[in-house]
Amino acid sequence: MSALANRYFAPEVPTRLAALRVIVGLFGTVFLAVRTGYLFDVARLPANRFDAVGPLSLLDLPLDVHVVQGGVVLAILLGAAFTLGWRHRITGPLYGLLLVAVTTYDNSWQHIAHTENLFTLHTLVLGFTPSADVWSLDARRRAHASDAVPRTDRTEAYGWPVRLISVITLCTYALAGWAKLRNGGVDWITGDVLRNQIAHDNVRKALLGDRHSPLGAHLVRYGWVFPPLAFASMIVELGAPLALLHARTRRAWVAAAWLFHLGVLALMAILFIYPLTGIAYASFGHPEELWQRVRPRSRTGVRVVVLR
Repeated sequence: MSALANRYFAPEVPTRLAALRVIVGLFGTVFLAVRTGYLFDVARLPANRFDAVGPLSLLDLPLDVHVVQGGVVLAILLGAAFTLGWRHRITGPLYGLLLVAVTTYDNSWQHIAHTENLFTLHTLVLGFTPSADVWSLDARRRAHASDAVPRTDRTEAYGWPVRLISVITLCTYALAGWAKLRNGGVDWITGDVLRNQIAHDNVRKALLGDRHSPLGAHLVRYGWVFPPLAFASMIVELGAPLALLHARTRRAWVAAAWLFHLGVLALMAILFIYPLTGIAYASFGHPEELWQRVRPRSRTGVRVVVLR
């Protein structure tokens, strides 16, 4: 147990946490910007469809449309500040909390989605930790000050947030697997639960004129296909904590989880864009190395450093 704790709180360089801030922040900001029109439309739905969930469950009535629109715009602006690392001690927590509010409000209209949950939790961790000590506008401003942080300065403060993000990721998969077994039992693996779920989802979408999966609609004819698929999904979800044990199992699990989401897209036309882009699993690798490779260089071959 002590060895696991030592590994969890092991020192880390600040660039890894900073790289996660940039990647996750850019994803969240673009995500909100692309969905702005949709979020504005949701705010105009009839009040009788409003059913607040989660942190907003105390609300009995929907908010004024202009308040929602202002909140979305402010979230995008704070997301940009978060990504750039500007006044992070203020904008980081504010962006994380406002992102929770916006995504929760979006889920408070009798249709609960799960695609935003993981990146919202990751954003909260990055917003409340020193993820802008390097590679940020804050670091650039402090470049010549006594409190400037060297990029090679390894401390526990930069290590545990990265591992917390990984643990959160693994917990979401394990909880999803546990919920399937709790609701469907072993029959979820050996029976037709997954087959019926895919059939129902595709038929409903086809009747509503929504995008559905022709592949999934075709495969439901063959019952033997689905028990192996259900078993594989359980291995990915309930086996998620094994990724904490060793680098090799971690890489194998990340690959399996990515393929799992690719399968969901192929069979149900449900796009979990955060995992499929690989950003959801960035904390399991070395995102700072990728960041160092893609930084622009001047014509003389000297790297041009925009953010310290």
